[in-house]
Amino acid sequence: MADSKEMTINLVILGRTQTGKSASGNSLLGSSDFESHRSPSSVTTCCSLGCSCRISGIIRRNGCEVALRVRVLDTPSYPHSTLSKEQVRVTVRSALAHHFGEEGLHLALLVLRADLPLCPDESDHAIQFIQELLGPTWKDFTAVLLTHADKAEEAGFSEEAYLHTASSTLLSLLSLVKQKYIFLDNQKSIIKEERAIVLRKLLNFIRQNNYQVLLLKHNKE
Repeated sequence: MADSKEMTINLVILGRTQTGKSASGNSLLGSSDFESHRSPSSVTTCCSLGCSCRISGIIRRNGCEVALRVRVLDTPSYPHSTLSKEQVRVTVRSALAHHFGEEGLHLALLVLRADLPLCPDESDHAIQFIQELLGPTWKDFTAVLLTHADKAEEAGFSEEAYLHTASSTLLSLLSLVKQKYIFLDNQKSIIKEERAIVLRKLLNFIRQNNYQVLLLKHNKE
C-alpha cells in the first residue's frame, strides 16, 4: 500500500474439493484465471496466483478514491483426491511464502458450501489445516466464504434464516473467526455490482484487523 492512490489486498483460497474455491477466486478477480469445472476428482493440483486489474469505485480514503487491486492465491483442496495432506500443506505453505512473503497476507478465505451441512470432522480438519499454515493468529486472518448461497435461497433460506437453522458446528466456526463470513451467490458473483459488495465486505474485515498482514516465511523441514 505504498501508493496512496492504490491499495492491494492479498488473499488465499482454501477449502475442500468441489466447494467452488477456484470459481470464487475468479469471481473476486473478475476473470477466469483459475480452471474451474465439475469433476469426479480434484481439479486444482498446484497453487496459482491471479491478479485483478485496477478496480475503481470500491474504496475512498480522505475523501479521495483509491484504486483497488486484488491478488488471489488459488490452492489445491484438502482433502485432495490424489495429493496427501502433507503434499498439499507443503505446496500451499511454499506458495504463500513465495507470493506473499514480503507484502504479507491480508485474509485466508475458507470456502464452504452453504447448501451442504458442515460436519464436526470436516470443521476440525479445516481448522487444524489452517492453523498449521497460518499459525496461532489464524483467527484474525481467516474469513468464511459460503458459496452456492443461491441454492440455499432457492430452498427458502434467507441469510438470517440460514444462520438461525445452521449447525452448531458452523456457528462455532463463525464465532472462532469473529463472525467474518460472506454469502456468495454463484449465479450473481460475476456481476459487477455483486462483486463490489463482496469486495467491500472483505475490505471491512481487513479494516477491522487494522490493515495488519500476516508475514509468512518458508521453513525448511
